[in-house]
Amino acid sequence: MSTATAPSDTAAPEIADIGYGRVFAGFYDRLFPEDGAAARTAAALASWHPGGPALELGVGTGRIAVPLARLTGEVVGVDSSPEMLEQLRSATGPQDAVTPVHGDIRTHDDGTRYGLVYCVCGTLSLVLDPADQRAAITRAARSLAPGGTLVVETHNPGFVRTLHEGLSRTSFFVPYPEPGTGLQTYSTLLLEQNLWHTSHLLHEPGGTRIGSEITRLTTPEDVDAHATGAGLERTGLYGDWSGGPFVPERSPVHISRFTHAAGRTEQP
Repeated sequence: MSTATAPSDTAAPEIADIGYGRVFAGFYDRLFPEDGAAARTAAALASWHPGGPALELGVGTGRIAVPLARLTGEVVGVDSSPEMLEQLRSATGPQDAVTPVHGDIRTHDDGTRYGLVYCVCGTLSLVLDPADQRAAITRAARSLAPGGTLVVETHNPGFVRTLHEGLSRTSFFVPYPEPGTGLQTYSTLLLEQNLWHTSHLLHEPGGTRIGSEITRLTTPEDVDAHATGAGLERTGLYGDWSGGPFVPERSPVHISRFTHAAGRTEQP
């Protein structure tokens, strides 16, 4: 299994960026309550990692990459957002084995083969075109070392529809432990386009910050079809990072784990 080099993180003009980081980078980490979820995600990924460097597609601020690197070693993190990568750089130091790379998850190829490639926190669903989702999964498969593991996590469309209770629009509020804080979300289902539009209002004593995003309602079957087409086979499907079963209408997320299909150790 090869060791990752230190790829350049210089911005490339051909990298497409949807602007997610321009909206969310300044308060992205505050969208997640400090409840240990990042540590649980990193621990699960570490338990599935066969060794060698890891690659995160959509690294963002390093919320998962940093704790994973402390468990397993080198993580290369690719993101199309310069703003997110700047947050990552400011949060890490020489002791953190995380290499930020400005790149497109649909096309990134640094020539390294990784023991673990992962795309989590709904990143794949931010890719709205199914063909582009397929391209990202195909590229991920080609980046796997023999015996390597691909992990994909994104929102569960069945759970989203359950939240809406038959309505096209709804809202919900999640209180945070700190006094006067919480996350209010206005949610719209665009079912004809298979899209989910959300606007998040982070309420804190110092004011309210707002960000909107559009994601594709991506099912486990969608992810499985892309991975199968790339020569992988699913070895696990979970409803949470503790390894709980996936329940179609109740699990907030779906987490799929893949490895090379029998007889396939490298992708064309």
